[in-house]
Amino acid sequence: MINYLLPVQNTAETDMVSIHGKELSKSFYHREVIKSVSIEVGEGECFALFGPNGAGKTTLLRIIATVYRPSSGELAIMGYDSRKEKVKAREQLFLISHGSHLYDDLNVEENIQFTLGLRGMVPGGNEVKTALDRVGIGAFSKMKARFLSAGMKKRLSIAKALLIRPKVLLLDEAYASLDEQGVAMLNDAILEFNKGGAAVLVTTHDRSSVLGVVHRAGVLKKSVFKELTRSDLMEDHALF
Repeated sequence: MINYLLPVQNTAETDMVSIHGKELSKSFYHREVIKSVSIEVGEGECFALFGPNGAGKTTLLRIIATVYRPSSGELAIMGYDSRKEKVKAREQLFLISHGSHLYDDLNVEENIQFTLGLRGMVPGGNEVKTALDRVGIGAFSKMKARFLSAGMKKRLSIAKALLIRPKVLLLDEAYASLDEQGVAMLNDAILEFNKGGAAVLVTTHDRSSVLGVVHRAGVLKKSVFKELTRSDLMEDHALF
């Protein structure tokens, strides 16, 4: 296991708390999926969220992305209330989730142009090429999305994030489908986002891959959230 960890950042010392969740709970059909989760991620900080399958990690990320509305609790993204100012909150973030959310009949470049166009962005051809080359799929810019592997689809989503430059980046199962080069590429991107002041929230089962970029971490287990200490992350034992 990698034996280093970035210095812990105190969100109270950052210019702004980018993600502020207070007592967030969510139930589906009377089943409580997450219970009273309070979480903060500051500007320029990477927070890793661990937990077993079915613990509620994806549900929490979708709440923070304003895809789901919490059953109770409060959420602000870059100071915008997720209920009263949902549009403004959504403008601050970008979610890379399990599904690719690509249009199969559009090629790689067209998928990027479409996604960015929804945000009122018109990237130049050179910008798109640079982003695709950086994530390692520049040679496939004219390939329809239906023919991409799972790893290539993940790389395409990362290219979108590089062009959008959100203030809050949410990564669900960040390292799934990525090979070793892909993991290194994603970590370089996370470090760059943090350096630019963006907050990054990552859910993952892959502790070794995220250790080189994470500042703080927590675990969701049986619907309950607990922040982890540095020793929890460094010790070679199961977290869940």
